[in-house]
Amino acid sequence: MISIETIQIKPIHKYTNEEQKNLGEFGYVTDSKYRVSKRETKERTVIEIELIELESMIHKSYTNSEEDYERYSKIASTGYSLGAYIGTELVGVVIAEEMQWNNTLLIWHFQVAEDWRKKSIGKQLMNELTCLAKVNRIRAINLETQNTNANAINFYRKCGFEIEGVDLSYYTNNDVLDGEVAIFMKSKIG
Repeated sequence: MISIETIQIKPIHKYTNEEQKNLGEFGYVTDSKYRVSKRETKERTVIEIELIELESMIHKSYTNSEEDYERYSKIASTGYSLGAYIGTELVGVVIAEEMQWNNTLLIWHFQVAEDWRKKSIGKQLMNELTCLAKVNRIRAINLETQNTNANAINFYRKCGFEIEGVDLSYYTNNDVLDGEVAIFMKSKIG
């Protein structure tokens, strides 16, 4: 494990396609997921989230557009985005935006370069973002991930986030049938 002193967490004020390329592929590989099911009657609606093992691995990767990078740079310029550096190399990033209407931060993008995962960099980024939120009297940090990204859900839980909601048709009208459902998580700032 790298020493904590080696990693520097600093504010970033822009985020470009080149910086994303340096971080590598944005996505995940998993052998488990959180199955989401819904049962509804006139008297009761039950949404259940259960961790299950998969018969085969899921490999998911995402490509951001130029518009995404423009939006991320605009968001980064507002002061709630951070980069993790080892020397001058960007090895992790969190792009977050203040939502004034409900006094929260919304994480738009969170990533640690694959070669640097499981070395406490993500935890340090999240801790620093939480400190930044506290200093600015922000009440909570919100994010969205997929039920198929079990590693991310488990990581966010270790960082103090809880599942606070699901959207059964966030990506398409067939999310539950297709097996990928939006999970919304929140960390309340003490």
